[in-house]
Amino acid sequence: MSMLQLPEVLNHFNVYEDGDVLVGQDADIELPEFTAITDTLSGSGILGEIEDPVTGQYESATMTIKWAVINKDYFRIIDPTRPKTMTLRGSVQMMDTSTGETDYKPIKIVVRGKAKNIALGKFEKGKKMENEVEIEIMYIKVTSDKTTLLELDKLNFKFVLNGEDKLAKIRAQV
Repeated sequence: MSMLQLPEVLNHFNVYEDGDVLVGQDADIELPEFTAITDTLSGSGILGEIEDPVTGQYESATMTIKWAVINKDYFRIIDPTRPKTMTLRGSVQMMDTSTGETDYKPIKIVVRGKAKNIALGKFEKGKKMENEVEIEIMYIKVTSDKTTLLELDKLNFKFVLNGEDKLAKIRAQV
């Protein structure tokens, strides 16, 4: 009998710049939302209209990193002339539904992009400064348990979903 692992929570995570420099231990990350670019299909044989996604094509997407206070790590990633590679490494807490036992699976998200919006936050005694930086996503790769779930490289015509290269056939034709 196969066990079902029920995802519960992101137990813990760290943020790294360029893969190995620990930054943002006080960070809260708002991951990007991807909205497909679509075209409307209509005409003979179609009842009404269909908004059909163009494979691998997405509108602008951003990731927001929220900090508790301004520190040197914040200023390391806000240069809009140099894309930064940020790696989020986390541990997802899972429950084995057949036994109730807790287990953990790794999740890793690699993002490359440029600082788009910078907010220094506020200056209030005894409070968090709540500064943040919004990063325009040029590249993202999501892996869990050594499986590529999503990889989108806007500058290099790559879109992988659940381990399948969705643009391979197009690249071979052009």
